Amino acid sequence: MGILDFLAGEFIDVIEWTEDDPEMMVWRFERYGHEIKYGAKLTVREGQVAVFVHEGQLADVFTPGLYMLETNNMPVLTTLQHWDHGFRSPFKSEIYFLRTTRMPNFKWGTKNPVMLRDPEFGPVRIRAFGTYAARISDPAVFMTEIVGTEGAFTRDEISFQIRNIIVQEFSRAIAQSGIPVLDMAANTGELGKVIGAAIAPVLGQYGLSLPELYIENISLPDAVEKALDKRTSMGLIGDLDRYTQYAAAEALSAAGSGGDSAMAAGLGAGMGMAMAQNMGPWGAHPARAAATPPPPPVEHVWHIAENGATKGPFSKAQMGRMAAEGALTRQSFVWTAGQDGWKRAEDVTELAQLFTVMPPPPPPEA
Repeated sequence: MGILDFLAGEFIDVIEWTEDDPEMMVWRFERYGHEIKYGAKLTVREGQVAVFVHEGQLADVFTPGLYMLETNNMPVLTTLQHWDHGFRSPFKSEIYFLRTTRMPNFKWGTKNPVMLRDPEFGPVRIRAFGTYAARISDPAVFMTEIVGTEGAFTRDEISFQIRNIIVQEFSRAIAQSGIPVLDMAANTGELGKVIGAAIAPVLGQYGLSLPELYIENISLPDAVEKALDKRTSMGLIGDLDRYTQYAAAEALSAAGSGGDSAMAAGLGAGMGMAMAQNMGPWGAHPARAAATPPPPPVEHVWHIAENGATKGPFSKAQMGRMAAEGALTRQSFVWTAGQDGWKRAEDVTELAQLFTVMPPPPPPEA
């Protein structure tokens, strides 16, 4: 072996990426002056691709395998260099390694509430969050559209942009789905597939794909959730009698733990009865409710017309005494509020009764 062959062997490079950093998506092989020896060995492992960029122009893309960098396996770069057969001088190119494995556990979430029209509650605002997995599906497009000339590119640098795309498509898909808010939790899997399908063409323009997209939670504003909790509580109460018994039993148990069972029993019964009364119409049972007496009748007072003057007013009891004493006769004119003018006492039903209890005048002597 000659000295030139020995030196040529010493200058042959080994180009590979062995860094196992799960956060790193793109890494540039650093070489002084970006000078690579002709005939260098390129090792591309599974889950990687190597991209050659020559003078700012994307040249060749190498999939997993072992390569000798010669004219026969670098067709694009050979064309760009205008190499003749046997040309062995070093060349300048940048080599980027891209991770093509699935990168899980990206997080997404709605920064602002999404407004939609629910068929049951009307206009409501919801929030959602979840996780997704991303993958570089087209290394050449990803290099051109995203990476540019950066020497290292981590997953955090792309997650923000993907998250914005997901939120935008989620807002559109959820608003058009027509799924009631109360049924969304049971349809998160289907919603994730719909959103993933809607996002795929957009991410494809960046050389990316989303193998997985999960919606972990869809939440309502606090005020709406409290209203739903109250509504659910009323639905769970059901039979108020049983609820009253349950509340009394709970109070009994709580107070009984203090050692005074008699006080506990009284407290539980009192709470149960008070709750039933405070429930209003829900706690009332017409069959067992105490009968409310009707209002007392309005007592009339009477005026008597005698010799062009009026006397009174007199109660019915007073009128009865006057009838017994002869001061009030059947022919006396009387009036009370609501009566249409003066009438004889015998023509007023209420007063005519006063004269029937008295014996009629004795018959004349024969």
